[in-house]
Amino acid sequence: MSFDALIFDLDGTLADTMPAHYIAWRATMAKYGISFDEDRFYSLGGCPSQKIVELLAEEQGMVLDSHTVAIEKEEAFLLEIAEVAPIEPVVELVYEYRGRIPMAVATGAMRYVADLILAHVGLADCFDACVTSEDTERHKPHPDVFLEAARQLKVEPEHCRVYEDADLGVEAGRRAGMEVVDVRNFFTPRRITIS
Repeated sequence: MSFDALIFDLDGTLADTMPAHYIAWRATMAKYGISFDEDRFYSLGGCPSQKIVELLAEEQGMVLDSHTVAIEKEEAFLLEIAEVAPIEPVVELVYEYRGRIPMAVATGAMRYVADLILAHVGLADCFDACVTSEDTERHKPHPDVFLEAARQLKVEPEHCRVYEDADLGVEAGRRAGMEVVDVRNFFTPRRITIS
């Protein structure tokens, strides 16, 4: 092995959550008269919900309570969680290396949502650390979430392998000096058709 620890993004990497997240985003932002197309949604993968709300509101010249709207969006997502399935090729790696080397989750999700997703896909007890949007000031594409995961695992960043599904996360992993595996090379998320 060329690595001593594995760090996994959550949404779109361990769990096929992106369609459910997009449904929740569309419904929530429509209440405020903000459109949010699917390609743009995927381009912001890894960005915390509150930051996305701030960005979209600023672009529309609106003032929103970004924290409240982000919570509203997460609650809408949780209504869709039954549709979320594990991404099997990645989850198989978790089971293969569980107990053999340190492993962490490093996500832009809020902690309570991350915990619920991990429990839903049967991975709640598989990781030695879980770093969420509340644990760092800067978020992907900054490397902070991955560096904090490495710190908690007590493994040097250059000895960590990251699994990611979004451009912002891939960039963050590279900036952290870690080997990055882009799961889009072997997994394609479902897209949503909304009329």
